[in-house]
Amino acid sequence: MQRPRTTRPLAFKRAQRLVRGSDFERVYRRGARAKGETLIVVAAANELELSRLGLSVGKRIWKLAVRRNRLRRVFKEAFRLEQHRLPKGFDFVLIPALAGLVPELAATRAELVRLALLASQRYAARFGTSLRTSPPKS
Repeated sequence: MQRPRTTRPLAFKRAQRLVRGSDFERVYRRGARAKGETLIVVAAANELELSRLGLSVGKRIWKLAVRRNRLRRVFKEAFRLEQHRLPKGFDFVLIPALAGLVPELAATRAELVRLALLASQRYAARFGTSLRTSPPKS
């Protein structure tokens, strides 16, 4: 007998990822930016009921694959853990702000929430859309 599948409450599903180049182009072209100490967040509305994440970690600046992958893992985990605090209906592209910096997860989580809210507010002010956020679960 098979065990029933249960979803993890903080899962990072494929539907939450930006994978097509056209999605990245749209976010870069129309999105609002917010820059922090460790990362840059570009936000654009996506007409969906969920937030999606895209990562842009270039080989030119981050030459070693080990470091690029470590940075991606930290960014993905920060998004996964903080997705309930981010505005719904936005695509976020995360870009490292400094070359060679390997951020800590706790600092990245706090900065991601702050910058995502700031970038989405800037986008909403520019295009006249409203922000949808869900309250934290108890």
